[in-house]
Amino acid sequence: MLSERRLEVLRAIVQDYVGTQEPVGSKALTERHNLQVSPATVRNDMAALEDEGYIAQPHTSAGRVPTDKGYRLFVDRLAGVKPLSKPERRAIQNFLEDAVDLDDVVSRTVRLLAQLTRQVAVVQYPSLTRSTVRHVELLLLAPARLMLVLITDTGRVEQRVVDCPAPISESSLADLRARLNSRVVGERFSEVPGLVQDLPESFDAEDRGTVSTVLATLLETLVEETEERLMIGGTANLTRFVHDFPLTIRPVLEALEEQVVLLKLLGEAKDPGMTVRIGHENVHEGLTSTSVVSVGYGSGDEAVAKLGVVGPTRMDYPGTMGAVRAVARYVGQILAES
Repeated sequence: MLSERRLEVLRAIVQDYVGTQEPVGSKALTERHNLQVSPATVRNDMAALEDEGYIAQPHTSAGRVPTDKGYRLFVDRLAGVKPLSKPERRAIQNFLEDAVDLDDVVSRTVRLLAQLTRQVAVVQYPSLTRSTVRHVELLLLAPARLMLVLITDTGRVEQRVVDCPAPISESSLADLRARLNSRVVGERFSEVPGLVQDLPESFDAEDRGTVSTVLATLLETLVEETEERLMIGGTANLTRFVHDFPLTIRPVLEALEEQVVLLKLLGEAKDPGMTVRIGHENVHEGLTSTSVVSVGYGSGDEAVAKLGVVGPTRMDYPGTMGAVRAVARYVGQILAES
């Protein structure tokens, strides 16, 4: 266990290095921070921190920089989440409230996160596997042709054209719409097949074929849309940190192009809490010089997807965590109200 004083020295080193991009020396620390000990004591503390792997000397005669282990201790023990100012919160709310549909919400969220954190922003679309049905609309296009519109609790809209085996009247269609919604509204997608399987039998014989066709299309839609989608933005922000990547920025950019890698980075959506992965905690070799801050968002108590940012390990963790958490909260509110 590190003493409180050594924790304070580590905190000061992280803050100075993140702020100045320069390795930190004991003289600068005692001048900039009220550590209330002599430079010699600070040098001893830095030597102990280095022996234990929390800081390292990048080259001879230089000061020290935090290691992945040092950043991890800083995030776990020393860094509070920095709250956004009132004007920042108001700006987020106003920007997101103007969104016209789910795609617009996701697009605006990516832009917002990238601007607030000056990192790469990644936003996962709400997963249909964790969604519930808000409404199913059925519209008559021709006597034997319908439009099926599925609306989820997160505002996602899926449309399908259904060719029916026989014409259906407006009154029968209204009856099907009412009975279908009475069974599926508010239910999880995974529950829907069991809830509608006996529905055709409750209709007259001449309508059963059409009812079965409509239900088959609905169930296909639920299955089709389970693949995960995400949006990424702010990749150009990485060019501001070229010196933070030991050899080249290229492996990072290549990793960010792989959707599977990004989904793994964000983590499981069912774990809604804040996750911070630092340096070599990211298993993809192209991302071992980056940190990832992610959190779940949703329209209720449960997360339906994740959002987060990717940047260099030399990151303003308190500010980034605060921005990611605030944006996730506002996105959840927008989805709940949509």
